[in-house]
Amino acid sequence: MIRRHLGQDLLRLPVVTQRYQSYELVNVHNGLQSVLAPDGTLDAFGVIGLAHHESPSLVRLSHPSSDRRFFAGPPEFVDEDVGPSSRLTCLAGGMLLAKYRGEPLVVLVRLSEYPAGVVLESVARSREIAQDALREIGLAGWRQSPLREKVMSMAGDCYRGFSLKFHELPKIAPHELILPEVVRSRLERHTVFFARNAERLRAIGRHTKRGILLHGPPGTGKSLSAMYLAAQMPGRTVLLLTGGGMGAIEEAGRMARLLQPATIILEDVDLVGTERQSQSVGANAVLFELLNQMDGLSSDYDVLFVLTTNRPDVLEPALAARPGRIDQAIQIPLPDDACRARLIDLYSRGMTVELTDIKKWVAETEGSSAAFIKELMRRAAVYAIERAPSQDVLVTDVDVELALNELQLAGAMTRTLLGGAVAD
Repeated sequence: MIRRHLGQDLLRLPVVTQRYQSYELVNVHNGLQSVLAPDGTLDAFGVIGLAHHESPSLVRLSHPSSDRRFFAGPPEFVDEDVGPSSRLTCLAGGMLLAKYRGEPLVVLVRLSEYPAGVVLESVARSREIAQDALREIGLAGWRQSPLREKVMSMAGDCYRGFSLKFHELPKIAPHELILPEVVRSRLERHTVFFARNAERLRAIGRHTKRGILLHGPPGTGKSLSAMYLAAQMPGRTVLLLTGGGMGAIEEAGRMARLLQPATIILEDVDLVGTERQSQSVGANAVLFELLNQMDGLSSDYDVLFVLTTNRPDVLEPALAARPGRIDQAIQIPLPDDACRARLIDLYSRGMTVELTDIKKWVAETEGSSAAFIKELMRRAAVYAIERAPSQDVLVTDVDVELALNELQLAGAMTRTLLGGAVAD
């Protein structure tokens, strides 16, 4: 079949190979469709090997001694996630006999186990045709990628590959992000404003690549602020990196460049940003790769890095040694009196609350975080339900008092985790 299609013996022709990450299978499929079958479906046949451990390849198929171990069969397809509730059926194993620039072209698609990924092999009567076809397939795949404008988290695996998980951004109404107005204005100016005016900024020679560091005590709403900002900038690809996913920062930077405009959110970045004298080798590598990604992007890339940390002090030495990566450090403070009053009102919604004097509870929660106030009102609701299980939930001063006392007795560790400021 291959010999008839090419019009000559495969053994005398060079094979060109390209490798992709496993998650790029959806791009490869779209690229193949766009370049080789723009007006129809991919017409492929499978290649079956006698031995499970022997993967088909064009080089193995080129010689009679190894070719006889493979047979034509059905193509393999894989149903891949391309969103929280959407999937794409992709060609994962098969051979295509196609035309490219009027010349016969053979393309083999297969999955690789180690390193995990997708392998494309091509052969034509000239090496230039084969390599140009693969390059155009790769570019078309990213250009039409179904990953564009999605919200994804990324993590590495033991097979030297990367996996994606898709998410929906939480629906955060503007009134639910309770911050001092000066902080909120600064946040939006350095993110949402840039996104809305990216074209005009580039037109006057101003770059749109930028980095924002959100810092402050635990529970003040740094992660909530990051998610709110991402939701306020529709049309951007969003990559979330936390915990073990931090090791995927290089691949995330590559994705962001190809799927721009993009936002990369790195939560608790201090976990890989300890001071140099106490860093592990792994932490050093991740931190330096992060800084390299922030610095290595060309100025015309529209990529926003949003970093959150409870410990800006451990990041400062590294950031100071590599200036220019962070354009703005914004402190997310503990809520002031006005914000605590709004937080009590926010977390009272859905139930009836009758407090004789809200100022009393604002004063009682001085120095507490938004997370602490959220838990306070949740526990107050539990006390109200226990007090009157057959009635509608009615929270009174008694319930809030009991909840506050319980949090006081919960111990320093619980209060620290919630961002409470109640003394022992």
